[in-house]
Amino acid sequence: MFNISVSKKQLLTGLALSLLTVLLSSTVAAVGKHVSQEVHVSSIVMVQYGISFLFALPSIMRAGRGSLRTRRPGLHIIRGLSGCACFYLFYLALSRISLVEATLLRVSAPLMVPLVIYMWFKQGVSRHAWPPLIIGFLGVVLVLKPGFSGFSVWHVMALLSALGFAVSMVSTRELMQSEPQNRILFYYFLISVIVTLPFFCWHYQPIPITAWPGLVYMGVVIYLGFVLYTSVYRYISAAVSAPINYFAVVFSGLIDWLVWDHIPDQLTLLGIVFVVIGGVLVLRSPPEPEGRT
Repeated sequence: MFNISVSKKQLLTGLALSLLTVLLSSTVAAVGKHVSQEVHVSSIVMVQYGISFLFALPSIMRAGRGSLRTRRPGLHIIRGLSGCACFYLFYLALSRISLVEATLLRVSAPLMVPLVIYMWFKQGVSRHAWPPLIIGFLGVVLVLKPGFSGFSVWHVMALLSALGFAVSMVSTRELMQSEPQNRILFYYFLISVIVTLPFFCWHYQPIPITAWPGLVYMGVVIYLGFVLYTSVYRYISAAVSAPINYFAVVFSGLIDWLVWDHIPDQLTLLGIVFVVIGGVLVLRSPPEPEGRT
Protein backbone atom coordinates (compact mmCIF):
# COMPACT_ATOMS: atom_id res chain seq x y z
CA MET A 1 0.00 0.00 0.00
CA PHE A 2 1.05 3.61 -0.41
CA ASN A 3 3.34 5.14 2.19
CA ILE A 4 1.07 7.20 4.44
CA SER A 5 3.88 8.87 6.38
CA VAL A 6 3.15 12.60 6.08
CA SER A 7 3.65 15.65 8.26
CA LYS A 8 0.86 16.78 10.56
CA LYS A 9 0.25 19.92 8.49
CA GLN A 10 0.05 17.93 5.27
CA LEU A 11 -2.29 15.44 6.90
CA LEU A 12 -4.69 18.08 8.26
CA THR A 13 -4.71 19.99 4.95
CA GLY A 14 -5.36 16.83 2.97
CA LEU A 15 -8.14 15.66 5.29
CA ALA A 16 -9.82 19.09 5.24
CA LEU A 17 -9.78 19.16 1.44
CA SER A 18 -11.14 15.60 1.34
CA LEU A 19 -14.02 16.48 3.68
CA LEU A 20 -14.96 19.58 1.66
CA THR A 21 -14.86 17.52 -1.54
CA VAL A 22 -17.19 14.93 -0.01
CA LEU A 23 -19.65 17.60 1.13
CA LEU A 24 -19.79 19.15 -2.34
CA SER A 25 -20.16 15.72 -3.95
CA SER A 26 -23.07 14.90 -1.65
CA THR A 27 -25.00 17.99 -2.74
CA VAL A 28 -24.27 17.16 -6.40
CA ALA A 29 -25.57 13.61 -5.89
CA ALA A 30 -28.79 14.93 -4.37
CA VAL A 31 -29.32 17.39 -7.23
CA GLY A 32 -28.47 14.62 -9.71
CA LYS A 33 -31.11 12.34 -8.21
CA HIS A 34 -33.71 15.10 -8.56
CA VAL A 35 -32.70 16.06 -12.11
CA SER A 36 -32.62 12.42 -13.26
CA GLN A 37 -36.41 12.39 -13.01
CA GLU A 38 -36.52 14.92 -15.89
CA VAL A 39 -33.36 14.28 -17.90
CA HIS A 40 -31.59 11.14 -19.15
CA VAL A 41 -28.38 10.26 -17.34
CA SER A 42 -26.31 10.73 -20.51
CA SER A 43 -27.43 14.39 -20.66
CA ILE A 44 -26.56 14.91 -17.00
CA VAL A 45 -23.05 13.49 -17.47
CA MET A 46 -22.52 15.36 -20.75
CA VAL A 47 -23.50 18.76 -19.32
CA GLN A 48 -21.48 18.07 -16.17
CA TYR A 49 -18.27 17.29 -18.05
CA GLY A 50 -18.94 19.91 -20.74
CA ILE A 51 -19.09 22.69 -18.15
CA SER A 52 -16.06 21.31 -16.33
CA PHE A 53 -14.10 21.16 -19.59
CA LEU A 54 -14.88 24.81 -20.32
CA PHE A 55 -13.61 25.76 -16.86
CA ALA A 56 -10.41 23.79 -17.45
CA LEU A 57 -9.62 25.46 -20.80
CA PRO A 58 -8.35 28.90 -19.61
CA SER A 59 -5.56 27.38 -17.51
CA ILE A 60 -4.33 25.28 -20.43
CA MET A 61 -4.59 28.20 -22.87
CA ARG A 62 -2.50 30.41 -20.58
CA ALA A 63 0.13 27.70 -20.25
CA GLY A 64 0.30 27.10 -24.00
CA ARG A 65 0.12 23.98 -26.15
CA GLY A 66 3.34 22.70 -24.63
CA SER A 67 1.50 22.13 -21.37
CA LEU A 68 -0.48 19.33 -23.03
CA ARG A 69 2.58 17.18 -23.63
CA THR A 70 2.50 14.12 -21.42
CA ARG A 71 4.55 10.97 -21.04
CA ARG A 72 1.65 9.11 -19.47
CA PRO A 73 -1.19 9.12 -22.02
CA GLY A 74 -2.28 5.62 -21.04
CA LEU A 75 -2.71 6.59 -17.42
CA HIS A 76 -4.76 9.63 -18.42
CA ILE A 77 -7.04 7.35 -20.46
CA ILE A 78 -7.45 4.93 -17.54
CA ARG A 79 -8.27 7.81 -15.22
CA GLY A 80 -10.74 9.30 -17.69
CA LEU A 81 -12.55 6.04 -18.43
CA SER A 82 -12.75 4.95 -14.79
CA GLY A 83 -13.95 8.34 -13.55
CA CYS A 84 -16.54 8.70 -16.31
CA ALA A 85 -17.84 5.15 -15.71
CA CYS A 86 -18.06 5.88 -11.99
CA PHE A 87 -20.34 8.88 -12.50
CA TYR A 88 -22.44 7.34 -15.27
CA LEU A 89 -23.19 4.20 -13.26
CA PHE A 90 -23.74 6.19 -10.08
CA TYR A 91 -26.33 8.48 -11.68
CA LEU A 92 -28.08 5.49 -13.24
CA ALA A 93 -28.33 3.91 -9.80
CA LEU A 94 -29.47 7.18 -8.21
CA SER A 95 -32.41 7.39 -10.59
CA ARG A 96 -33.81 4.12 -9.18
CA ILE A 97 -32.60 3.59 -5.59
CA SER A 98 -32.26 5.76 -2.50
CA LEU A 99 -29.54 8.39 -2.20
CA VAL A 100 -27.99 6.83 0.90
CA GLU A 101 -27.85 3.29 -0.57
CA ALA A 102 -26.30 4.46 -3.86
CA THR A 103 -23.81 6.64 -1.98
CA LEU A 104 -22.82 3.89 0.47
CA LEU A 105 -22.15 1.43 -2.34
CA ARG A 106 -20.15 4.01 -4.30
CA VAL A 107 -17.99 4.97 -1.33
CA SER A 108 -17.16 1.34 -0.66
CA ALA A 109 -14.33 2.16 -3.09
CA PRO A 110 -11.71 2.26 -0.26
CA LEU A 111 -12.30 -1.45 0.23
CA MET A 112 -11.31 -1.97 -3.40
CA VAL A 113 -8.23 0.27 -3.34
CA PRO A 114 -5.89 -2.41 -1.87
CA LEU A 115 -7.16 -4.91 -4.45
CA VAL A 116 -6.69 -2.40 -7.29
CA ILE A 117 -3.14 -1.72 -6.05
CA TYR A 118 -2.47 -5.46 -5.96
CA MET A 119 -3.82 -6.07 -9.47
CA TRP A 120 -2.09 -2.99 -10.89
CA PHE A 121 1.28 -2.90 -9.11
CA LYS A 122 1.47 -6.52 -7.92
CA GLN A 123 1.94 -5.09 -4.43
CA GLY A 124 0.71 -7.67 -1.96
CA VAL A 125 -2.24 -7.08 0.34
CA SER A 126 -1.13 -7.53 3.94
CA ARG A 127 -2.64 -10.54 5.69
CA HIS A 128 -3.76 -8.09 8.38
CA ALA A 129 -5.88 -6.27 5.81
CA TRP A 130 -8.01 -9.27 4.90
CA PRO A 131 -10.25 -9.34 8.04
CA PRO A 132 -11.33 -5.68 7.62
CA LEU A 133 -11.82 -6.23 3.90
CA ILE A 134 -14.09 -9.18 4.66
CA ILE A 135 -16.01 -7.11 7.23
CA GLY A 136 -16.45 -4.30 4.71
CA PHE A 137 -17.62 -6.54 1.91
CA LEU A 138 -20.04 -8.25 4.30
CA GLY A 139 -21.51 -4.79 4.83
CA VAL A 140 -21.83 -4.37 1.08
CA VAL A 141 -23.71 -7.69 0.91
CA LEU A 142 -26.12 -6.49 3.61
CA VAL A 143 -26.84 -3.32 1.64
CA LEU A 144 -27.25 -5.27 -1.60
CA LYS A 145 -29.61 -7.76 0.13
CA PRO A 146 -29.12 -10.58 -2.40
CA GLY A 147 -32.10 -12.91 -2.30
CA PHE A 148 -34.30 -10.23 -0.75
CA SER A 149 -36.96 -8.25 -2.56
CA GLY A 150 -34.97 -5.03 -2.20
CA PHE A 151 -32.08 -6.25 -4.35
CA SER A 152 -31.86 -4.91 -7.91
CA VAL A 153 -29.48 -4.41 -10.81
CA TRP A 154 -29.33 -0.73 -9.82
CA HIS A 155 -27.56 -1.71 -6.60
CA VAL A 156 -25.00 -3.62 -8.68
CA MET A 157 -24.46 -0.53 -10.84
CA ALA A 158 -23.77 1.54 -7.73
CA LEU A 159 -21.24 -1.07 -6.63
CA LEU A 160 -19.56 -1.07 -10.05
CA SER A 161 -19.31 2.71 -9.78
CA ALA A 162 -17.21 2.09 -6.65
CA LEU A 163 -14.77 0.03 -8.69
CA GLY A 164 -14.43 2.90 -11.15
CA PHE A 165 -13.95 5.26 -8.21
CA ALA A 166 -11.18 3.07 -6.75
CA VAL A 167 -9.29 2.92 -10.07
CA SER A 168 -9.70 6.69 -10.43
CA MET A 169 -8.31 7.28 -6.93
CA VAL A 170 -5.21 5.19 -7.55
CA SER A 171 -4.56 6.54 -11.06
CA THR A 172 -4.97 10.14 -9.85
CA ARG A 173 -2.39 9.56 -7.14
CA GLU A 174 0.01 8.14 -9.75
CA LEU A 175 -0.55 11.05 -12.15
CA MET A 176 0.08 13.60 -9.41
CA GLN A 177 3.64 12.30 -9.09
CA SER A 178 4.62 13.76 -12.46
CA GLU A 179 1.73 15.71 -14.00
CA PRO A 180 0.47 19.23 -13.16
CA GLN A 181 -3.12 19.61 -11.97
CA ASN A 182 -4.34 21.59 -14.99
CA ARG A 183 -3.13 18.89 -17.41
CA ILE A 184 -4.74 16.10 -15.36
CA LEU A 185 -8.09 17.88 -15.26
CA PHE A 186 -7.98 18.89 -18.93
CA TYR A 187 -7.43 15.34 -20.16
CA TYR A 188 -9.91 13.90 -17.70
CA PHE A 189 -12.73 16.20 -18.81
CA LEU A 190 -11.80 15.91 -22.50
CA ILE A 191 -11.76 12.10 -22.39
CA SER A 192 -15.03 12.04 -20.45
CA VAL A 193 -16.77 14.32 -22.97
CA ILE A 194 -15.56 12.15 -25.87
CA VAL A 195 -16.71 8.95 -24.14
CA THR A 196 -20.10 10.39 -23.15
CA LEU A 197 -20.90 12.01 -26.52
CA PRO A 198 -22.15 8.83 -28.30
CA PHE A 199 -24.49 8.02 -25.38
CA PHE A 200 -25.72 11.62 -25.33
CA CYS A 201 -26.51 11.53 -29.06
CA TRP A 202 -28.17 8.11 -28.84
CA HIS A 203 -30.45 9.12 -25.97
CA TYR A 204 -30.85 12.75 -26.98
CA GLN A 205 -33.96 14.55 -25.86
CA PRO A 206 -34.63 18.26 -25.29
CA ILE A 207 -33.60 19.35 -21.80
CA PRO A 208 -36.46 21.06 -19.92
CA ILE A 209 -35.80 24.64 -18.79
CA THR A 210 -36.58 23.59 -15.22
CA ALA A 211 -33.64 21.15 -15.27
CA TRP A 212 -30.97 23.66 -16.31
CA PRO A 213 -30.37 25.32 -12.91
CA GLY A 214 -29.63 21.92 -11.38
CA LEU A 215 -27.43 20.86 -14.30
CA VAL A 216 -25.42 24.10 -14.19
CA TYR A 217 -25.00 23.76 -10.43
CA MET A 218 -23.75 20.21 -10.89
CA GLY A 219 -21.25 21.21 -13.59
CA VAL A 220 -19.80 24.12 -11.61
CA VAL A 221 -19.61 22.30 -8.29
CA ILE A 222 -18.23 19.13 -9.87
CA TYR A 223 -15.40 21.18 -11.37
CA LEU A 224 -14.62 22.75 -7.99
CA GLY A 225 -14.82 19.33 -6.40
CA PHE A 226 -12.37 17.87 -8.92
CA VAL A 227 -9.90 20.69 -8.33
CA LEU A 228 -10.04 19.91 -4.61
CA TYR A 229 -10.03 16.14 -5.22
CA THR A 230 -6.91 16.36 -7.38
CA SER A 231 -5.23 18.69 -4.87
CA VAL A 232 -5.81 16.22 -2.04
CA TYR A 233 -3.19 13.84 -3.43
CA ARG A 234 -0.49 16.47 -3.15
CA TYR A 235 -0.82 16.11 0.61
CA ILE A 236 -1.97 12.58 1.39
CA SER A 237 -2.23 9.22 -0.36
CA ALA A 238 -5.34 7.53 -1.71
CA ALA A 239 -5.17 5.07 1.20
CA VAL A 240 -5.33 7.89 3.76
CA SER A 241 -7.99 10.01 2.04
CA ALA A 242 -10.26 7.10 1.10
CA PRO A 243 -12.06 6.65 4.46
CA ILE A 244 -13.09 10.34 4.48
CA ASN A 245 -15.48 9.42 1.68
CA TYR A 246 -17.63 7.64 4.26
CA PHE A 247 -18.79 11.03 5.49
CA ALA A 248 -20.76 11.10 2.23
CA VAL A 249 -23.04 8.46 3.77
CA VAL A 250 -23.79 10.79 6.70
CA PHE A 251 -24.43 13.80 4.45
CA SER A 252 -26.52 11.73 2.02
CA GLY A 253 -28.50 10.16 4.83
CA LEU A 254 -29.45 13.59 6.16
CA ILE A 255 -30.41 14.85 2.69
CA ASP A 256 -32.35 11.65 1.97
CA TRP A 257 -34.32 12.10 5.17
CA LEU A 258 -34.93 15.86 4.81
CA VAL A 259 -35.84 15.84 1.10
CA TRP A 260 -37.25 12.39 0.35
CA ASP A 261 -38.28 11.34 3.87
CA HIS A 262 -36.33 8.12 3.42
CA ILE A 263 -34.99 6.25 6.45
CA PRO A 264 -32.70 3.24 5.79
CA ASP A 265 -33.91 -0.14 7.03
CA GLN A 266 -32.06 -2.13 9.70
CA LEU A 267 -30.07 -4.27 7.27
CA THR A 268 -28.86 -1.18 5.40
CA LEU A 269 -27.85 0.55 8.65
CA LEU A 270 -25.97 -2.56 9.77
CA GLY A 271 -24.30 -2.74 6.36
CA ILE A 272 -23.23 0.90 6.63
CA VAL A 273 -21.61 0.20 10.00
CA PHE A 274 -19.74 -2.81 8.62
CA VAL A 275 -18.51 -0.98 5.53
CA VAL A 276 -17.27 2.02 7.53
CA ILE A 277 -15.53 -0.18 10.13
CA GLY A 278 -13.95 -2.32 7.42
CA GLY A 279 -12.75 0.69 5.43
CA VAL A 280 -11.22 2.42 8.44
CA LEU A 281 -9.52 -0.75 9.71
CA VAL A 282 -7.92 -1.33 6.30
CA LEU A 283 -5.77 1.74 7.03
CA ARG A 284 -4.62 0.33 10.35
CA SER A 285 -3.24 -2.81 8.74
CA PRO A 286 0.54 -2.70 8.24
CA PRO A 287 1.81 -2.71 4.65
CA GLU A 288 3.02 -5.96 3.11
CA PRO A 289 6.83 -6.21 3.31
CA GLU A 290 8.53 -5.58 -0.02
CA GLY A 291 9.26 -8.68 -2.02
CA ARG A 292 6.05 -10.42 -1.04
CA THR A 293 3.08 -10.73 -3.36
